[in-house]
Amino acid sequence: MSERTLTVWQGKVRIRVLSKGSGPALVFFHGPWGLQWDPFLDELARAFTVYAPEHPGTTPEAPDDVYHLDGLWDLVLCYDELLEALGLESAALVGHSFGGMVACEVAAAYPGRARRLALIDPLGFWRDGDPVVNWMMLEPARMRAHIFRDPDGEAARRMLDGADEPEAAAAARVRLTWAMGTTGKFIWPIPDKGLKKRVHRIKAPTLLVWGKEDRLVPPIYADEFARRIAGARVQTVDGAGHAPHLEQPAAVARMVSEFLKA
Repeated sequence: MSERTLTVWQGKVRIRVLSKGSGPALVFFHGPWGLQWDPFLDELARAFTVYAPEHPGTTPEAPDDVYHLDGLWDLVLCYDELLEALGLESAALVGHSFGGMVACEVAAAYPGRARRLALIDPLGFWRDGDPVVNWMMLEPARMRAHIFRDPDGEAARRMLDGADEPEAAAAARVRLTWAMGTTGKFIWPIPDKGLKKRVHRIKAPTLLVWGKEDRLVPPIYADEFARRIAGARVQTVDGAGHAPHLEQPAAVARMVSEFLKA
């Protein structure tokens, strides 16, 4: 794996990008709990060159850079500049949760940037009868239960507990809390920032992957996305909640890879 930090937004925003693999370009936008290189990304890197940027402000060395961005549109423009800096005129865009919303927004604003689009339990819409749970207001145990089908499983421990050593675990919790705060800036108080007005601009073939037991963003939202994105198709994942790529990495990587190669 390699990493590099690129500077965008008139030199004011630093974004660290992890990359691995060979083959067609794939950009992965992580969820609101920060970026961790995980088995799912390793699987994708077998067939693609995976680029995984950290959302502005979540890079430990540059936490205050997020203050230079006033809203979601600034974030989308930042990512357009980042793709330009990476030399990626077009790539497969894959996103989870908040990152799925970002991938959607980039694909809607710049249709040519997205060769194909794979969205894993994305945010972006709001249904009054099926509200998205505000995870930032949940105490830790309840948050675990809303994100994961098995809140005590390996995937949950890897993402939420950090390391075994107390000092490292405390640092990991601080990073996770800060990541929720910085990404929350772009979706507070609800994750409906007008995507429904722009989503029709998406031209890329689109796959929606949804954990069958998602307790954070109800699976009914898969139908909402499929209805609004022309030609989109949906695949559900058994034995998974809001983070199916972490609870069932091999199965989800296979779904995504087969779709992107088609």
